[in-house]
Amino acid sequence: MTPVASVAATQIAGVDEAGRGALAGPVVAAACILVPRKKYPVRIGDSKQLSATERDESFEWITRECIYGIGSVDASEIDRIGILAATEIAMQQAVSQVAAITSNLYLLVDGRDAFWFDHPHSSIIRGDTSEQCIGAASIIAKVTRDRRMIELHKAFPQYGFAVHKGYGTPEHYEAIAKHGLLPLHRKTFGLMSIVAGVR
Repeated sequence: MTPVASVAATQIAGVDEAGRGALAGPVVAAACILVPRKKYPVRIGDSKQLSATERDESFEWITRECIYGIGSVDASEIDRIGILAATEIAMQQAVSQVAAITSNLYLLVDGRDAFWFDHPHSSIIRGDTSEQCIGAASIIAKVTRDRRMIELHKAFPQYGFAVHKGYGTPEHYEAIAKHGLLPLHRKTFGLMSIVAGVR
């Protein structure tokens, strides 16, 4: 990988994902090039550290003012290829959308995993807290995924997706035990035993 400092005239894009550890729903990734500002009018950082209102406000500003891309891989594909490969594909989808708009990309990717890209990149542990472009990507990914899970809640209110967003809360496990698995549940995430134990 080429060090950031040695890349001339590059556009720095942050890359992050949401939903990697959830039991249901897609894994969503985003890539974002922030417009340069000394101070941003919204909070930009780790999406988990922002309130839902702050995330929504930041999402609206970022998606209006900045270059970004969004990728998504659903539960059936996650089960087929594994969550790590699915995360990489979602990230590649997001990056390709940004790359179609601007060239000379250098990627700052949140986390420690060694993903493959067509562009030079670095992995940064806790990058969503140290690099604002990664923080912006984390906000886009989380808000996009949360809104998708809220839509799914309307179709399947008995599972409580609007509240837990598909993660493994006690309420979610109870709903699975009572109502069974949906196609949007990740069967390879140890959920079959819950249903088998009840039935």
